[in-house]
Amino acid sequence: MRSKRWLAVLASALAIAAAGGCERTPATGPAPSRAPDVHYEPTPHSVVTEMLKLAQVGANDIVYDLGCGDGRIVIAAVKALGARGVCVDIDPLRITESRANAQHAGVAERILFLNQDLFETDIADATVVTLFLGPSVNLKLRPKLWRELKPGVRVVSYVHDMGEWQPQESRNVEGARGPRKLFLWLVPADRTLAPE
Repeated sequence: MRSKRWLAVLASALAIAAAGGCERTPATGPAPSRAPDVHYEPTPHSVVTEMLKLAQVGANDIVYDLGCGDGRIVIAAVKALGARGVCVDIDPLRITESRANAQHAGVAERILFLNQDLFETDIADATVVTLFLGPSVNLKLRPKLWRELKPGVRVVSYVHDMGEWQPQESRNVEGARGPRKLFLWLVPADRTLAPE
């Protein structure tokens, strides 16, 4: 019963975002300090639901979306599940868009917006990290995740894995381009097991 209610609330938040809360907003800030590592492609709303479900996001979580795009993952986590969130993107257009979408959804006060390079962002207080980056970016990011995140933090990636760091769970989801994968990792307490 609880999972049906959870899914209904999450679907409602995603519908708000899709109905105008996640539309393009003109940039008001400077150009990125360097080119983004990946081309922007929004995570399908149905996949957002599955990512948050896989990570078991709840009201006590702080969800960081590294390369947040239009902010839809964090907005859904905050609106539907009561979490707090941090949107991180190197592109000021994406941060402007995320902020506007969060304001439209009525949750901007529970989200921190950081126009920063994800490799330079302090992520130590995250309890959940979400990613839709590229395979080489995931591999480059992996040491930072192991170094800065506390044991037990959940990391969820859409499409791309983390090389030798084996996920606790993976599942197939229907993406915009057909079946894709979701991966879940838990940051271990024993850092000596870190993949190179």
